[in-house]
Amino acid sequence: MKVRIKFSKEGPVKFVGHLDTMRYFQKAIRRANLPVAFSGGYSPHMIMSFAAPLGVGTESLGEYFDLELTETVPTDEITHRLDAAMVEGVHVISARQVEDGKAGKAMSLVAAADYYVEFRPGKEPEISWKDKINDFLAQQEIKVMKKTKRSEKEIDIRPFIYKMELQGDKIFLMLASASANYTKPELVTDTFFSWLGVELPEFAYSIKRLEVYADKGTEEEHKFVTLEALGEEVE
Repeated sequence: MKVRIKFSKEGPVKFVGHLDTMRYFQKAIRRANLPVAFSGGYSPHMIMSFAAPLGVGTESLGEYFDLELTETVPTDEITHRLDAAMVEGVHVISARQVEDGKAGKAMSLVAAADYYVEFRPGKEPEISWKDKINDFLAQQEIKVMKKTKRSEKEIDIRPFIYKMELQGDKIFLMLASASANYTKPELVTDTFFSWLGVELPEFAYSIKRLEVYADKGTEEEHKFVTLEALGEEVE
């Protein structure tokens, strides 16, 4: 049985890095006494994979990892047992059975993600910026210098900004998140304010990831579906 676990990560645990988060869940799965499957060979490990690593210091309401079990367990029971093993700040939201094989692997399905960008107290620029978002998006191209492992290159990130709007005092972003076009919310936010002639101070804002999506549509017409919705409940 292959299941997809959805969880949130808020508060001080946002400073726990990706590898330590993986190790934490491995221990939590053991505490939950789930019948987890292991790989073969001389160094067997739990068969699990995370959808999209979360940056250190970023909170999230929608993180995912896939886990293989050796027997069928009701998804509500998986959710309850795992959530009971969580520390403060980490909450297991759901478990869903998903198809086996590489085609159903969460990591390869990731296409987009939602974020909130919120200024820390006293860090919001004093200029009028909230009514400029539509003008920023109206540009045919938004060129930025993006660092690669070996060099820097100029790219156009406009096609990768699917949504950008003001929601209350927060900036809502829906951005491309596939490995080929992964677009950081920090890059979009800093580029927007640079376009306005403002250089933001370090740690001016916080970021919270809200959800992660697969794309069941085409390049011309996207059809975003949450990774959770691709699975089904098992009783």
